[in-house]
Amino acid sequence: MNNMNWLAVAPEILLLAMTCVIALVDLFVTSPRRRPTYLLSMLTLACVAGLHIGYLDNPVSGYAMQGMLVTDAMGHLLALSATLAVMASLVYAQVYAGDRDILKGELFTLSLFSLLGISIMIAGNNFLVIYLGLELMSLSLYALVALRRDHAQSTEAAMKYFVLGALASGFLLYGLSMMYGATGSLDLAEVYKATLTGQINKQVLTFGLVFIVAGLAFKLGVVPFHMWVPDVYQGAPTAVTLMVAGAPKLAAFAITVRLLVEGLINSATDWQQMLMVLAVCSMVVGNLAAIAQTNLKRLLAYSGIAQLGFMLLGFVPSVVAGNTVSAGNGYGSSLFYVLTYVLTTLGTFGLVMLLSRPGFESEQVSDLAGLAKRSPLLAAVMGVFMFSLAGIPPTVGFYAKLAVLQSLITTNSPGLIVLSIVAVLLSLVGAFYYLRVVKVMYFDEPTDTTPLVAGGEARALLSANAAAILLLGILPGGLMALCARVITQSLAG
Repeated sequence: MNNMNWLAVAPEILLLAMTCVIALVDLFVTSPRRRPTYLLSMLTLACVAGLHIGYLDNPVSGYAMQGMLVTDAMGHLLALSATLAVMASLVYAQVYAGDRDILKGELFTLSLFSLLGISIMIAGNNFLVIYLGLELMSLSLYALVALRRDHAQSTEAAMKYFVLGALASGFLLYGLSMMYGATGSLDLAEVYKATLTGQINKQVLTFGLVFIVAGLAFKLGVVPFHMWVPDVYQGAPTAVTLMVAGAPKLAAFAITVRLLVEGLINSATDWQQMLMVLAVCSMVVGNLAAIAQTNLKRLLAYSGIAQLGFMLLGFVPSVVAGNTVSAGNGYGSSLFYVLTYVLTTLGTFGLVMLLSRPGFESEQVSDLAGLAKRSPLLAAVMGVFMFSLAGIPPTVGFYAKLAVLQSLITTNSPGLIVLSIVAVLLSLVGAFYYLRVVKVMYFDEPTDTTPLVAGGEARALLSANAAAILLLGILPGGLMALCARVITQSLAG
């Protein structure tokens, strides 16, 4: 039992213990609004976030559980962001879930177990540990999507998600098994050393890499592994859609870095090309398909496919000519992009939930008609989110896109400069459907005159969410520097 280093994984241990406690406490809660369960969950998440903040300043990477988990600055930043995302999701979900009879103990415990899986994925330094974290997160999300058992659309979405998710997990596991066959180890550090020697079966390694990239692409929801995204986003209760659309994207980014960069950097020429194709296809399909959508949740699903395709561009220039500065710029910009995308996604779906009421889901773009006349504040907040997703200054979405494009252009590679031009043109296509939502809110006549009733917590968080997007857009330097620093420290470790 040497080298367990329990202190390094204190946030995960606390999260596991408290989730079990919350599951037991909830058995004795009789309040339909589940207030004790909610408060205990928020307290737990706040403590976990506090631990991650405390570890964030540690410049040295550490190892735990016999080296199967790594605790570095990048991991703590992503785990902190995922914890805050789950906290925000539960705040937004309170009223919405209560009105639809899904505000049960399972909503809280499954959300926390999902976060535990995300944390394990982020810290994984071993193939099996990463896979176990992936399955814990995925199984929790499958159950959450099906939480509204009497709703046919939710049940159908859960079945699609489960079947396609099992297929993607099979792809990833098969790729990892082939990687083990080629390198003889499950540890990422040993895999890196094996690929460095060159004394491995190159064909098996490349074949396994293809399956690994396919599994990662599914978890990111990029083309051509995107089939589940629009159906699950639309079919799941909006509270659960936010759980699927938010924190898991951070985990997918983390395992992409762990597997491809930390473990298989010597095969970068192979996986860079695959990620480039995935990125371009995702931006093309996501943006063009979103134009045709009238359902707001499906529109946001396709927009998310395009956004994550743009994020993958940061992985493309990362090892040009072995340039470590280029690597730091590329991964750092991608990290900044995914963090700010999740921040914007939280607010967007939070506002969709806030506009819904018993018997009415505010899912159609037309449901936002005349929102500026009904609630100028909510319309302004939604406008900020749409401008950020479109990449319009002074929102943080503009700087995020600029940072990724800058990492492409500074390589001075003609091919990557052309790729950046293509990305800009496809972003202009995306701006059309985002601005259409703004046009509907401000220039269409309202079809619904029902008074908007929102909880104080949700409304305050929504305002803070929009303010953060504007503030980070005007002063992005701090977060960008943090992203570059944690990436550099993780690669050095």
